[in-house]
This record gives sequence, structure tokens and C-alpha cells, in this order.
Amino acid sequence: MNSENNKLLSKRFRGLLPVVIDVETSGLNPATDALLELAAVFLKMSPEGQLTLKETHAYHVEAFPGARLDQDALDITGIDPFHPFRFAIPEAQALHRLFSLTRDEMERTGCYRAVLVGHNAWFDLSFILAAAKRSGIDYIPFHTFTTFDTASLSAIALGETVLARATKRARIPFDIQHAHSAIYDAERTAELFCYLANKAVR
Repeated sequence: MNSENNKLLSKRFRGLLPVVIDVETSGLNPATDALLELAAVFLKMSPEGQLTLKETHAYHVEAFPGARLDQDALDITGIDPFHPFRFAIPEAQALHRLFSLTRDEMERTGCYRAVLVGHNAWFDLSFILAAAKRSGIDYIPFHTFTTFDTASLSAIALGETVLARATKRARIPFDIQHAHSAIYDAERTAELFCYLANKAVR
């Protein structure tokens, strides 16, 4: 993709780089509960202005020392935080990798800031901000209060707020057996966001 095409994404969202994020956690409180999975989907735009998925990056994350591990939450996600084959990395390392990739993508696309896209996006952003604070990371490429929330967008465009139902309305395949995997949910959310964004400019 040439440099002019790279700039289309920046022009579409007024200098903001949309990055689709999904996290899986050990509970609902970002201050006390662990970030266990993190997936990010970067997007691209065709010369015709159609938004599509570009690439996915994902990490299994170690629970931080003293984190609360709510068994009900773990039962929903199916995550065993101590399973040796998770090959999990510390949350600081996961965030450094994500933020570095995001900065590189911002430079390629001419965007001045990244914006988190998520289904109920504030939940995902709150866990990233809490993990960054614990890790002593000062620079966060993501806007710290603006998000693109596909739950809200779907409510307006499709009359649905639940991810599985919204994707069904958009005719995007969704397998409930694979839900609550950060990669799977992030990619379905990315497909939904692209559908909504492309539909909005027709």
C-alpha cells in the first residue's frame, strides 16, 4: 500500500487511528482484577474508502502480584491463569509491545493519536489504563477518555447491543463456543466496526 493510501485512515477519522481491542480479565474491577488476555486488531482502508481488517496481535498475560482471581469470571472465560502452556508474559511487557506496534502504525498512517475501538469499550480501556499505571508506563498512545464503542454504534444502526446479536444482524458469523477469547472477540468486533463504518459513508 502506498503512502497516500496509508493517509486515508487518518483522513477518515480526523487523525485518530482506530485500534480494536478486547481484553479478558479475572473480574470486573481494573484496580484489583487481573488482565489475562489482550488482543488488538489493526485496520486498513482501501483506495475506495472501505475499512477492513489488517492484522491481529495477541498476548496471554500474567496476573499481577496480589490480583484478585474471581472464579466465576474464570469459569466464563475458561482461562486457567496458572496453566504452563499459556506462555504468558508480564502485563508491562504486553503493553510495551502493543504500544510500540500502535506508535508504528500511527507513524505509517499519519495519525496523531490512537483510539480504542471495543464492544463496551470503556471496560477494555479501563483495564489497559490500570495496567499501564501499575507498570509505570507514562506514555499511552490511546486517547484516555474517547473511545469508539461498537455496542453504542450497534444500538443505533442495528437495534442491538449484544455482540453476538449485533454481528448476526450484520450477517457476520459468530460462534458462541469461541466467545470470551480475546482474539475471537476482537476480530468479530473489528468486523462489526468495519461494517458499521463502511455503511455510514455509503
